Amino acid sequence: MRKSLRLMLSLSVLIGTVGSTGVATATAAETESRSTVADAQSSDIKDRLLAIPGMSLIEEKPYAGYRFFVLNYEQPIDHKRPWAGTFQQRISVLHKGTDRPTVFRTSGYGLSTTPGRAEPTRIVDGNQVSMEYRFFTPSRPAPADWSKLDIWQAASDQHRIFTALKKVYGENWLSTGGSKGGMTATYYERFYPRDMDGVVAYVAPNDVVNKEDSAYDRFFENVGTKECRDRLNSLQREALLRRAPLQEKFKTWAAAEGATFNTVGSLDKAWEATVLDFVWGFWQYYGEDVCDTIPEAKGASDDAVYETIDAYAGWSAYTDQGLEYYTPYYYQAATELGSPSIRQPHLAGLSRYGYQPASSFVPREIPMKFKPWVMRDVDDWVRKNANRMLFVYGQNDPWGAEPFRVDKGARDSYVYYAPGGNHGANVAGLVDAEREKATARILAWAGVDAPAVAAAQPLAAFDARLDRTVDEDVTREHGLRP
Repeated sequence: MRKSLRLMLSLSVLIGTVGSTGVATATAAETESRSTVADAQSSDIKDRLLAIPGMSLIEEKPYAGYRFFVLNYEQPIDHKRPWAGTFQQRISVLHKGTDRPTVFRTSGYGLSTTPGRAEPTRIVDGNQVSMEYRFFTPSRPAPADWSKLDIWQAASDQHRIFTALKKVYGENWLSTGGSKGGMTATYYERFYPRDMDGVVAYVAPNDVVNKEDSAYDRFFENVGTKECRDRLNSLQREALLRRAPLQEKFKTWAAAEGATFNTVGSLDKAWEATVLDFVWGFWQYYGEDVCDTIPEAKGASDDAVYETIDAYAGWSAYTDQGLEYYTPYYYQAATELGSPSIRQPHLAGLSRYGYQPASSFVPREIPMKFKPWVMRDVDDWVRKNANRMLFVYGQNDPWGAEPFRVDKGARDSYVYYAPGGNHGANVAGLVDAEREKATARILAWAGVDAPAVAAAQPLAAFDARLDRTVDEDVTREHGLRP
C-alpha cells in the first residue's frame, strides 16, 4: 500500500515537472490560466502588472492623479534565440487608467526613475510606459555580447513589452521619443508596424549615408545670423590658437578629478574633441538669443575662453568617466546609426584630428563593424510606408540637417519644423496651423472622442513638475550625441 502511494506521488511530481512536449504545454496553459484569473479578479493596477510573467517591482512612487511604477522585465538577450539567456530591462509605468490611451516613450538611453510626461502623453491625457534601452546600465546582459546591441533587437524589446502590457492597457497606443528616442520609435515602427496606432518622433536624425555629411556643412553656413556665426567660430578658433595655456588648465582639472583618457587615446584628443563640439553644442541646446553672451575672442582672457567652451561643450565629455555611460550609443553609431563629420574651414591648420569617428569613443576591446545598409533600409521604408507618423524638428537644430522624410507612398504622415527651435523642439512650438494639425492627428490616432480631436488642444493641463520645457529625452548633455 505504501509502495503504491509512493508510486502515485512520484507520478504526480513527474506530470508537473517533466519537460516533454505534452506535459510542458499543459503546465504552461495552467500557469497562463492562473495568471488570467489573478488578473481578472484584481482591480489593483500593481497586481495586474505584476501578474505579467517576467515582471517584477523595483519601486512605486506616489504622484497626484497617477500611480508610478519602476519595474524590471525579463527579456531575451537575443530575440532570435530566446532560450540562450535573459537579462533584466527596466521600464516605468505612469498609470492614469486602463480606459485611457497609452504612450510608449523611449529615450534611446537610460531610464529616468522620476515621474515625467512626454508631450503626447499630456496631449492625450493618457498612461505612459517608458523603456530603458538595452545595454544602458543596469539594463545590460552579463556578460555583455555587444553583437546583440542593434536596432532590431531593441525594437523587439519594445514589441515584447507592448505585447505584455496591451492585455492591461487595451486602448490605443502611440510611440514617442526625442532625439535618439525619436530614432528608436521610428525603428520600432519599421520592424513592428502593426503595434502602434501612431508615432510622434522628435528631433530624430536620419544619417542615411554615413560618409556624406554635406547637409551639416550647409546648416552651419546658414544657421542664425552671420554675426552670431562669426562670433562662435572666432571663439572656437581662438581656443585652438591657445591650445597650450588652455590645455594646462585642462590637465590641472583632470588631475584633480582623477579623469583618464584611455578610450580616446590621449588628453590632447579629448581636449580637441571638446573644442570642436563647441559650435554644435551651442546651436543644439541654445541659440541666437544668447549669442551676445559669448565673449569676443581677441579680448577674452584664457579663463573666459576655457569656461565658455566648458559651458557649451563640457571638458568632461571625452574622459573615460564621461564616455563610459554612453558606450552603447557610440557602439551603435559606429555599427549602424552613423555619426556626423563637418568640415569647419575656419579651423584649417589648427585642428589635428578633425571630427573623430564614433569608434574612437568605444573601448578597443569591443569589436565593431559598420553596416551601411541598415539606415538606408529604414529611410527607404519610412519614405514609402510611413503611416500615422509625425516628425518634429527644430529649425536651428544641427541634428535636423539630415531628417526623416515622407514621400507619396506615406499615409497620414507629416514632417514639421518649429521656427527658431533647437533640439528641444516640440509640437507646442510649431506655427499655429501645424500645431493644430499635429495635435488633432495625435488625438485621432489615440482614439479619443471626435469633439476633442476637433478642438485640437491637449487634454491634460500643464504640470511644471511632470512636463518639462525641454523634454526629458533631450536633456542638455555634453558630447556630440543626439
